[in-house]
Amino acid sequence: MAEESDFYVRFWGVRGSIACPGPAHKRYGGNTSCLEVRCGEHVLIFDAGTGLRPFGESLCRMSEVEADIFLTHTHHDHIIGLPFFKPNFNKRNRVRYWAGHLQPEHSLHDVLCQFMSAPLFPVPPKIFAANVTFHDFYSGDILEPRPGVRIRTAPLNHPNGATGYRVEYGGKSICYVTDTEHTEGQLDRNILELIEGADIMIYDCSYTDEEFPRFKTWGHSTWQEGMRLCNAAAVRQLVIFHHDPAHDDNFMDLVAKEAEEARPGSVVAQEGMVLHP
Repeated sequence: MAEESDFYVRFWGVRGSIACPGPAHKRYGGNTSCLEVRCGEHVLIFDAGTGLRPFGESLCRMSEVEADIFLTHTHHDHIIGLPFFKPNFNKRNRVRYWAGHLQPEHSLHDVLCQFMSAPLFPVPPKIFAANVTFHDFYSGDILEPRPGVRIRTAPLNHPNGATGYRVEYGGKSICYVTDTEHTEGQLDRNILELIEGADIMIYDCSYTDEEFPRFKTWGHSTWQEGMRLCNAAAVRQLVIFHHDPAHDDNFMDLVAKEAEEARPGSVVAQEGMVLHP
């Protein structure tokens, strides 16, 4: 069985909707969604927001890169870093892209070709020199992308669809559940089944319960709902994620304080943070 230290998550982008660099967001970070999950020697990446660019820079120190990139969905803030991921341009590398929210209407390859096409972008994905492949699945499928790595998936409530992930490795589990909108007073059964008994849940906490009524139908949730889900599903640790660009460092400090008081051990995601289940 793998050692606990072999399994961890590192945050390269924690912001939602649009990148927001600047001094007001310096401590928590302004890059959009990107997580590095290490399962022993296996490199898993979740979402390809602007945080993917600096992560790609760090991977270039390796002589060869083999990575699997799992997208929750293909809204711009979750894929904008993809054309700037340097390992895509090295012929020694192997990069596999996965998505479960597009079938049967679209394929991931076709969507990314549209994204990287004139007049939106100057070059298409075929410019990549690495061995890049695209893999479609249906949200709800169970994936085994690498030896010893099992990934459960579930559909999320978001415009145009999204997928939640549960990574299981060495007897531990990390769940990544963003972008999703809850129904007030009703816990999402898909999410509860996905996160049951998990060690860590990284959750779409774009808003507070007080703010939420102003943003219904936008496809996002609150940190208080994340706590309700964790309590109901006996999740060990909640990670507050997908921070709204309007929430600066001072605002996030207040969220962190309230969250720790309400459910000790809960944390607010920061760029560079590393957590072990």
